[in-house]
Amino acid sequence: MTYIVYGNRRSGSCIVELALAEAGIPFELRDVSLEHDAQRDDEYAAINPARKVPAVLTPAGETLTETLAIALTLDERHPQAGLLPPHGSPERVRALRWLCFIGTELYPLVEISDYPERFAGEGDAAAVRDQARAHWRRRWSVVEAQVAGDPWLLASGFSLLDLYAAVVSRWTRQTAWRARGLPRIEAIARGVATRAATADTWQRHFG
Repeated sequence: MTYIVYGNRRSGSCIVELALAEAGIPFELRDVSLEHDAQRDDEYAAINPARKVPAVLTPAGETLTETLAIALTLDERHPQAGLLPPHGSPERVRALRWLCFIGTELYPLVEISDYPERFAGEGDAAAVRDQARAHWRRRWSVVEAQVAGDPWLLASGFSLLDLYAAVVSRWTRQTAWRARGLPRIEAIARGVATRAATADTWQRHFG
């Protein structure tokens, strides 16, 4: 059995697909159409009760959910791929710090930005969206200031952190601001987009 990845174009499954491609690990892709709310179907809920993508079935028959947890599991299961710096190294500590920051401080804002009506209640959904996007810009500016490599986030070079940052930075329709506000993150995304192992996957998701 190979890895089976449930996801959709431009979603969090892109991070998983990029990590698998970088590691040279074969996988089968099963589309879950977000456009048609297929993630909310009972059939998919049997795989991921949270009704969100991505989800991964491992060769051992385990079900993995939550993008960050999946990515860290791939690093743990395939250390030869070098997705993250070695255990115990200062660079690994730095990578985990910023992976968790992006995963907990930025990733959740996407749902608020894209579906503000879920959070507005009787309030103004547009105002909720505006606040989410303002937080998004402030928090990405924190990450931008931490870029230590050229073009990668870590001074030691490319890692899973770059894949994660590149994909998450594409969301919330902040293209114009990103171009002027996040030049280093933009350089990381270009690096991922042209990296031999990941270019095809990036092209399929983002064109």
